[in-house]
Amino acid sequence: MASTQARLGQQALALLDVALRVPCIFTIDVIFNSYYDQGSGWIFIIIAYIVCGMLFVSGVLISTVVLLLSQKALFKFYTLFLAVLLGLAAVLINYYATSHIDFYSAYCKAALGFRLLPRNGTTLWLGMAAVQLMFGIGYVFLLNLHSVFAALVVLDIMIPLWGMMIELPADVRHMTAVISGLALALNTAVCLAMRLKWFYYSCRYVYLLVRHMYRIYGLQLLLEDTWKRIRFPDVLRMFWLSRVTAQALILVYVVRAGSSDGYLFSWDVFWDLTSNLIISGCDSTLTVLGMSAVISSMAHYLGLSILAFIGSTEEEDKRLGFVAPVLFFILALQTGLSSLDPEERLVRLSRNMCLLLTAILHFIHGMTDPVLMSLSASHVSSFRRHFPVLLVSVALFVLPVALSFTLWHHYALNTWLFAVTAFCVELCLKVVVSLTVYGLFMVDGFSNVLWEKLDDYVYYVRSTGNIIEFLFGVIMFGNGAYTMMFEKGSKIRACMMCLHAYFNIYLQAKNGWKTFINRRTAVKKINSLPEVRGDQLREIEDVCAICYQEFASSARLTPCHHHFHALCLRKWLYIQDTCPMCHQRVYIEDDGRDRAAFSNNNGGYAAPQDAVAAGPPVQGENPHGQPVAELVPNGAVAGAHAAGGPAGLDDLVEDNDSIEYDEDEWGTQNGSTPIEEEYINDDTDSTED
Repeated sequence: MASTQARLGQQALALLDVALRVPCIFTIDVIFNSYYDQGSGWIFIIIAYIVCGMLFVSGVLISTVVLLLSQKALFKFYTLFLAVLLGLAAVLINYYATSHIDFYSAYCKAALGFRLLPRNGTTLWLGMAAVQLMFGIGYVFLLNLHSVFAALVVLDIMIPLWGMMIELPADVRHMTAVISGLALALNTAVCLAMRLKWFYYSCRYVYLLVRHMYRIYGLQLLLEDTWKRIRFPDVLRMFWLSRVTAQALILVYVVRAGSSDGYLFSWDVFWDLTSNLIISGCDSTLTVLGMSAVISSMAHYLGLSILAFIGSTEEEDKRLGFVAPVLFFILALQTGLSSLDPEERLVRLSRNMCLLLTAILHFIHGMTDPVLMSLSASHVSSFRRHFPVLLVSVALFVLPVALSFTLWHHYALNTWLFAVTAFCVELCLKVVVSLTVYGLFMVDGFSNVLWEKLDDYVYYVRSTGNIIEFLFGVIMFGNGAYTMMFEKGSKIRACMMCLHAYFNIYLQAKNGWKTFINRRTAVKKINSLPEVRGDQLREIEDVCAICYQEFASSARLTPCHHHFHALCLRKWLYIQDTCPMCHQRVYIEDDGRDRAAFSNNNGGYAAPQDAVAAGPPVQGENPHGQPVAELVPNGAVAGAHAAGGPAGLDDLVEDNDSIEYDEDEWGTQNGSTPIEEEYINDDTDSTED
């Protein structure tokens, strides 16, 4: 119970902290979007520029400093600010009461037309006295004044009302209100001046802390820490939502005031209200950032929902809440969204949303594809595990088709529609490739015989998809170049085209060519090894040390007399060219020397011819005593290339061509002198081949 209350208290403080930082964003947004009439005369223009520049810089600087304050300093700042507001309100009430209110006049009407209590009599005086008393007590409490000064401040606030009660002359009442206001202003200035020391040391502490973090951790970590400390995404999100809510209330009030029949929520009226809110919701850079924060929250929960639905637990797949807002903000900057006219802004925002939707669908496919491959490669037979992933995959195929059909039905062909269509076709192609590979693995799972051509078929399917995807990347680069030259070019668009050319064209072509060379080299190595069939195969009486399956039709014999499936050994050779059992080189060059075997699969031993003697490894273990199944899991080997090519196992297997020596042989290699035993530890029991 106590922990729950503490957690609720922390959440309330966090919410209050975010709410108190939002006015700073509002102030900065108003300053950046304000304009003034230059008037006539160059002197007036110069003075206006100087004054506006000073106000601009001071306003932005103060708002930025308040935005970056710590939570404790922020609360203290708003305490002082609220105290100043209460004092100002008390002074204004006294001045208005002594200047405009007559206790012996008629009734008073409010803005909405309601008749209030009569001004004459003691009722109005008592009400004003109660309000001023509350303001005075709040002012004293927030400034933490001592008892004597607190009583004097409350007395100073109440004196003008007493002058009205005893019916002092008008001039005297005005003078009393002015003197009371000046005394309260002087007291406020003294209280704030006494806290200048605290303000100086707070600013100095923040400066020293920032300098220390910059020197130790660098600028990137400093910015990340500040971003998280002030909860900047939450501040932007609350800023945008509160701004749109206020505008919605104003628009609804205006529509209701201007409607004669009282019928408000028709479809046309609702569409106009929504369009105006969307247009005003991205009319500046800060509002675009706020909309990006809202999109981030929506994308984050969408990603979590899909991950929970398909049963994935990968942490890297939870980045949708980061990718979607970044892409939206880049598209907004690239198209100059906030600087467009209102009608054109709505059209451009709709187009950007279509591009963003296709990007989100691509990311969702990246989340579902590993789960689909894992289920098929591990031969999970539960329908409940397969159905959610297959349903999402089908939806990823249907949604782009529906989006493309709708857009082509309503719009003519242009560069934007061409880009959206290309992304949709590319996504459909990816889904077809994933489902095809999934089907191949499922067929292999239901088969009792080793399908040696499975890896080739998976490679052919994925290679075809990668080639078509590469062609789409080249086409999209040409589409962007056409847009740059003939429609609208910008520096951000040029940078994005360079990034697209590097990541989606150059690196993809480089990785594809590397995969092709690795496969061709592995096939060449496999073909150089002798093949065992028939009676010799039945005499082995062992299993493949990689997949732990029996040899059904054939096996490949390495120079070190170890037997493996050709398919298993080929996948191993994608990673390194050494034997999984003894780490001897499998592929022998023409000018190389023949190497003798260490052992066969059954643990038999043969002395080496051109190397020092080595202890035979135990069956199923590598030279370090680890089982081969632990070094490369069966599922990883079986689905290595299908899950993304040989690069997927780079982190699982390291190129280690070491062999073991007996203790007595350490000092006799290469004619060297014996090495002392105390200088040998467990970490140096192997040397590279």
